[in-house]
Amino acid sequence: MSSNNYPGLRSCVLAALGATLLAGCKVGPNYAGAPEVAPNAAKASAFTRAPKEVASTAPETAKWWESLGDPELDKLIETALARSPDIRAAEARLVSSRAGLRGQRSNELPKSSGSVAYLHAHLPSSSLGLSSADVYNIGFDATWEVDMFGGTRRAIEAASAEAEAVDADLADAHVQLSAEVAQAYVDLRDQQQRIALVRQSADLEEQVLTLTQQRRAQGVASDLDVERIRTQVENTRSTIIPLDAQITESLDQLAVLTGREPGALDAELAAVGPLPTLPAKVAVGDPAALLKQRPDIRAAEWRLVSSNAQIGQHEADWFPKLTLIGDLGFSAAEPGHLVRSGNFLWLGAPLLQWNALDFGRTKAKVDQAKAGFEEAAAKYESTVLGALRDANVALSRYGHQRDSVISLRNVEESATRAATLTQQRYRAGTSSALDWLDAERTRFSAEQNRIAGDADLIKDYVSLQKSLGLGWQPPATAASR
Repeated sequence: MSSNNYPGLRSCVLAALGATLLAGCKVGPNYAGAPEVAPNAAKASAFTRAPKEVASTAPETAKWWESLGDPELDKLIETALARSPDIRAAEARLVSSRAGLRGQRSNELPKSSGSVAYLHAHLPSSSLGLSSADVYNIGFDATWEVDMFGGTRRAIEAASAEAEAVDADLADAHVQLSAEVAQAYVDLRDQQQRIALVRQSADLEEQVLTLTQQRRAQGVASDLDVERIRTQVENTRSTIIPLDAQITESLDQLAVLTGREPGALDAELAAVGPLPTLPAKVAVGDPAALLKQRPDIRAAEWRLVSSNAQIGQHEADWFPKLTLIGDLGFSAAEPGHLVRSGNFLWLGAPLLQWNALDFGRTKAKVDQAKAGFEEAAAKYESTVLGALRDANVALSRYGHQRDSVISLRNVEESATRAATLTQQRYRAGTSSALDWLDAERTRFSAEQNRIAGDADLIKDYVSLQKSLGLGWQPPATAASR
């Protein structure tokens, strides 16, 4: 079958080629980059509030928690990242956004369908003697909307940027979850150590009470001395109840964060464990690195890219749309004659549509898209400023808490020496039981404060890692999931 026999086919081919050439242009603004935010911070070599204990070297993006040297914490965080419903929800949103991108890309291609039909018609009596007719048809049709002004390509650009933003949202979910698990774990170990200390102190006070009762029986201590010590014993033991409730709350929180029901970790974490150990040096990098690696900043910029592309997507509606229509098939009265060359039929037609009078509908959509871009730009600026604030606040707290812990340890050492000396004087008979108990109470309070200070310092370290946007898997690793 020669194309010379079908001059219309040649015209349709030429029209398609011309439309393809026209499809090279795109209306709408091209993305010119994110607006400049905090230019001084972006060019600085260090954070404003960085203490001397931190290093300006770039930190590792993933698994910062391994620097704390606690295998139990490592296991909990890895389990949470694998089983948390929040992570699975973020992963589902990513799958959905990528499916939407594939759907937008398919709009660049022709839409086609095949059909098979059989028609039987009953006809009125006529001079031809025909009372019925049968028609068999098999065909293939296709339509292709030529993207002459780039509306479809802008839609693909917007969908692609949104998929990247959702991917960054997933990374941010990793950052938030790993920090939340670490904070809850440090709280648990802090509470367990403090309740063990309370029990030790209560046992010691019981011993002092027994000695005082013996001395009262010997006439060298008064009833008032006994009652004062008994009151102190009861006060100390009363602090066990709220601590025990806090431990239960922390255990349940860790269970839920790791995708399990409350109580699932009671046996595993029942034993009192030490607090995680802080690394000697903390790598934080510089503000410019922060702006590149924090997932929420990357998500905000990708949504800025998407909003920019949506402007061009709607501006394309101002221009004509060209659709190429084609239909190929065979039609015959008998199925045996269906695929004969004489029964071949085809149709090709370009369809040009232009909604020239839409009473401002397109302009309204364009204005809406431009406003969306301005909103995305403002959100990007807010995200960047918030990230810089988070990092500087976390650095300041970490530095001040280190100084506080040093002071608390000095206080604990002094209180311990005083309690030891008072105990020796009591046993030598040169100090009263109340003096010994008062010294022990001071030592107990100092140790409690030091444990709480150590826990706060570790939690400040966790907050610092969170503020730097650490804890997500880099793209090469994430792609292998």
